[in-house]
Amino acid sequence: MSSGDNAEEIEKLYAAVPRLCDIFCIMQKIGEGTFSSVYLATARLKSGEDMKFALKHLIPTSHPTRIAAELECLTVAGGEDNVMGVKYCFRNNDHVVIVMPYLEHECFVDILHYLSFEEAKEYMFNLFKALRRIHEFGIVHRDVKPSNFLYNRHQKQFALVDFGLAQGTPDTKIEQLKVLQIKKQERLLGYPSQRSVFGEKNFNVHGTVMNKNPTVKAIKQSKIDVESAKLAPKKTIPTKPPSDGVAKKSVRSTLASTPCECFARNQVCFVCLGRSRQVAPRAGTPGFRAPEVLTKCPNQTTAIDMWSAGVIFLSLLSGRYHFFNAPDDMNALAQIMTIRGSKETIQAAKTFGKTITCSKDLPAKNLRTLCESLRNVCSASMQFAEQDELQRMRAELQIKILEKEDGWFDHDTHTASLPGSTHKPESQAESMDIEQSSMNGWDSVPDEAYHMLDRLLDMNPATRITAQEALNHPLFHTV
Repeated sequence: MSSGDNAEEIEKLYAAVPRLCDIFCIMQKIGEGTFSSVYLATARLKSGEDMKFALKHLIPTSHPTRIAAELECLTVAGGEDNVMGVKYCFRNNDHVVIVMPYLEHECFVDILHYLSFEEAKEYMFNLFKALRRIHEFGIVHRDVKPSNFLYNRHQKQFALVDFGLAQGTPDTKIEQLKVLQIKKQERLLGYPSQRSVFGEKNFNVHGTVMNKNPTVKAIKQSKIDVESAKLAPKKTIPTKPPSDGVAKKSVRSTLASTPCECFARNQVCFVCLGRSRQVAPRAGTPGFRAPEVLTKCPNQTTAIDMWSAGVIFLSLLSGRYHFFNAPDDMNALAQIMTIRGSKETIQAAKTFGKTITCSKDLPAKNLRTLCESLRNVCSASMQFAEQDELQRMRAELQIKILEKEDGWFDHDTHTASLPGSTHKPESQAESMDIEQSSMNGWDSVPDEAYHMLDRLLDMNPATRITAQEALNHPLFHTV
């Protein structure tokens, strides 16, 4: 974003919430999502010191209950155990600004290849602390990913942020999440709603909600003499083209009886993609969604956050980010199946009432072998980075060969920043320190790490490891 656009957006924010002018000096926009924008601002304290804050401006179309739920999550569960808290909240008409402490942090993709194993272990330990905290309050975050878990490497500070998509467990302690649960049940049962409860588009719903008691016009058929009808000349009766709803229903019924064409292909066929989908919560970021989310399981628990944490740990151990990258939910499930195995996926799906058909038997991969292979290839590329271009091209080719072994790595999936790329350490001393730490511990990752990864990526949410169990895992006995 140019400085002119940045200044214009800041002026619009000042105009939308005038009280901000008296307290904060907004410096720049530092983040933008589907439902909000985040700005860096400073405020003069009574002591005369300037303090930095993060201002989250929610889009005016956000549902009031959803805004209240996010605020309650921050105020009740936030401020402890690596969960972001809230300082102030400003509202003017339909504009809401949440003021939070500002944590200066590194970009995950920039430091991925420079973290030592001990740092990666410390990162995961602090993430589990944050997840244990919110899960104790009955909060399911639903969007756990590196950009929502801020990490200051030098000060060893962490913060789980962005509860805009959070939902509650059946025994949640967050009152506004209980309200959202009722709204969600109404939506799943087909009750019409004037506006989206979650402030998000549900791409799984085809068309509008159908009326349970549609009015059907009965046409009285006139009595016709059968014999005369046989002799009467046939008349051409103009027919109306089918409506969109009828056409869609016809297409779905046709697809339901059409045999699948996924066999021996590297992506899900149009037949499977065209089948009708079940309405269920599917919020989250592609690549981090749990199997029960991808299969539209209506009963989703805190286990979906633990799966997302497992994907982060998978990136740390393999040196690859994003690890999963699929254009849609069904291809995302197929990618997971190549890692965890088809039999395991099918069996796990049965436990939460889903049926998955796979035309090819895919064995589960050994997680250590997979991660070490990817990390060794990345290390080889790092060694070649300072040499001539031909050697670098060979290293990149080696990566592509490994990626295409199973045929599911997307071409947009890439390794994190390597030496010679856009990431440059601040000083030569820091560069040497980072280079030294990047070699520390990755040649002797203990079995406990891969046991932890296996428990996090358990296809069955009922037996997936919890945050409390993860903190008690032998991997963290030395933390």
